[in-house]
Amino acid sequence: MIKRRRISISGRVQGVGFRPAVYRIARSLGLSGTVYNDTQGATVELQGEEEEIAEFLVRLQSDADKPPLAEIKSCDAVDLPAVEGEDEFIIAASDSRGVPLSQVTADVATCRDCLAEMADEEDFRHGYPFINCTNCGPRYSIITNIPYDRPNTTMSVFKMCDKCAAQYADVADRRFHAQPVACAVCGPRIRLTDNKSRTTTAQSDEAIDEAAKLLLTGRIVAIKGIGGFHLAVDALNENAVARLRERKRRDHKPFAMMADSVEKIKEYAIVGEFAEQLLKSPQSPIVLLPKKENNSIGPSVAESVDTYGFMLCYAPLHHLLFGRNVEVLVMTSGNISDEPLICKNEKALERLGSVADAFLMHDRDVYRQVDDSILHFVDEQPIPLRRARGYVPTPIFMVEECRQDILAVGADLKNTFCFAKKNQLICSEHIGDLEDAEVYHHYIDSIEHLRKLFEVEPKIVACDLHPGYLSTRHALSIPNVKVVHVQHHWAHIASVLAEHGLAGPVIGLVCDGTGYGTDGAIWGCECMIASLDEFERFGHLSYYPLPGADKAGKEPVRPVLSLLKKTYGGEFSLRKFDWLLTRIEPDMDKLDVISEQLEKGVNCVDTSSLGRVFDAVAAMLGLGSYNHFDAQLPMALEAAAAAGVEDRYEIEMFSPPGEPCRFGLDETVRQLVGDVRNEVDVSIISAKFHNTISEALLGLAQACRSQADLNTVALSGGAFCNRYLANRLIKQLKQNDFSVLFNRDVPSNDGGISLGQAAIAAKRTSLETRNID
Repeated sequence: MIKRRRISISGRVQGVGFRPAVYRIARSLGLSGTVYNDTQGATVELQGEEEEIAEFLVRLQSDADKPPLAEIKSCDAVDLPAVEGEDEFIIAASDSRGVPLSQVTADVATCRDCLAEMADEEDFRHGYPFINCTNCGPRYSIITNIPYDRPNTTMSVFKMCDKCAAQYADVADRRFHAQPVACAVCGPRIRLTDNKSRTTTAQSDEAIDEAAKLLLTGRIVAIKGIGGFHLAVDALNENAVARLRERKRRDHKPFAMMADSVEKIKEYAIVGEFAEQLLKSPQSPIVLLPKKENNSIGPSVAESVDTYGFMLCYAPLHHLLFGRNVEVLVMTSGNISDEPLICKNEKALERLGSVADAFLMHDRDVYRQVDDSILHFVDEQPIPLRRARGYVPTPIFMVEECRQDILAVGADLKNTFCFAKKNQLICSEHIGDLEDAEVYHHYIDSIEHLRKLFEVEPKIVACDLHPGYLSTRHALSIPNVKVVHVQHHWAHIASVLAEHGLAGPVIGLVCDGTGYGTDGAIWGCECMIASLDEFERFGHLSYYPLPGADKAGKEPVRPVLSLLKKTYGGEFSLRKFDWLLTRIEPDMDKLDVISEQLEKGVNCVDTSSLGRVFDAVAAMLGLGSYNHFDAQLPMALEAAAAAGVEDRYEIEMFSPPGEPCRFGLDETVRQLVGDVRNEVDVSIISAKFHNTISEALLGLAQACRSQADLNTVALSGGAFCNRYLANRLIKQLKQNDFSVLFNRDVPSNDGGISLGQAAIAAKRTSLETRNID
């Protein structure tokens, strides 16, 4: 008996060759009907025998028939009356009506088929630096609106030639409805421009030839890629790397690098099986890899850390450039210091003219600048440190639908923001630190862009509890919305719950540098009982006074002095500890001022910040006296830690009646200072300190389990970007029969805060609506 059925499909089904796959399966089964994109995803109407329709649904979700980039989240079917006389299956025009919920596909690395065609001298796209198909190429960075069709992308200005148009229209072709499809005749073009006259000095192949020559002779070249510009130099040329650091005004932060093969990367770094899979994945992120000793990478590429950040070529232009005897390039974001990534040609020439010697750029506009994603491994799982190209704007799905649109504005450092719409949590790409004026303006513009792209109309805005955050002030400036304030560390744990589709409660262990607490103190090492509904502070690191407010995050001598004075009390004097302090800060007058601040409590705030303790220990070990970038000293401390050390320092646990459980570090500091004075190897001291913190956190979790009858621990916060600490604590928790959750989709640092804020606000909205109903 002939049946007709409408199937509504949500997920990643636009811009990935999904409609052609539907067409081919339907035709092969003798089914008639139609498929089209809409704002929810894709809709299929099928007519035929019941058995064939059932077979269609099976094949649609099989790896053999489903396009490689497609991901089906839901598939809902309803019966319809049969249509008499219908005998064809067609691909229909997109339907742009309704509330946009369709996933926008992230930008994807060039696929093998396109690379083979680009290398084929007989192919009409031989050597073309913008080759792509439905399985690869730019998506999010070029889309201006949804549905994802060519008129809604920056490719709309390029009229397809007959050859490209034929492939675009051929349902059997790999480029059927591949929106960025183009060739050298009709598509974007490459050119090389100097940094002085700003005139084009070469085009097409010659431009790539000249750019490669410049790089091989130590010059700096700004290269326009998928999501914006990179600043590139030969990573094997130390003088060139040093010159880039000076011009970019980035003295210390490690640079990322690019190579054209895993085999090449293995010459300089240790690449495990999982890391190799991640490097070769369609997302093609930067992956942190252990350094090999005595390699030829310029020393200043990544000093004071034990890893390199490597990625493989992911755009056709990269492959063509590396095919001209280029081995390894530093590929760092095209900006000055911590400003937003530059994606516009004219702005690149204006802002980077004093940095780059030449510009290899093109005329395909980047609508959304998107940085490279950075991942590392914790508990053998790939974990993002920066979530951007390749992963954004892939949503995280909620179990319950949100009845009102929500904007979560995130934190001020490593900012992202997040929209909650229906059952989707849509996080932005990495924005940056909002204290920079240009980053802040980019943040405001980005919120508006994504709001329009997904047609979100927020009625609720979630923000941090800190009244001084720029993100909080922005939330309060938005008219006609309800503002929900969310405590910083609760949002961290909520981000883990949201990723895992849980509501809680769980034992939350949150460790970072700073977060405004409900008591007005600066929290930073917390144990809480947390759900999406509420949280209770169960325990924390004992407070210590932090002098100098924000200066303490840059100058580790401030927490060093505080911890020493707290530990030694009346025994402490600057003269007694000048052997230690003057190595960190030689200016005795400055030490006197900070010491007096602490004695009088002037411009001091109580804190439980673990991040500042890491700063202090790193400084006491002689690993640095200033944080030139966020977490520089903790990263150096992690890199210094020796493997195979099980010793630790003593800690004190306190459980005062009616107050949160606490652990103190006075004895830890005494023993650590003793080791420093006795010239114990830095690597041993670092390992013992890490082991101590892990033991203290385990103790908090065990105490919480005994009182709250909970067995699941969620870990979050920037301190868990430290692989030594995270891996050791996860191992210890599992050995003590805890179930352990941690961030896997968003960073555990403040880049994940917006997800947690949105999840809490969504849950609160759901509860309020339910109570009204």
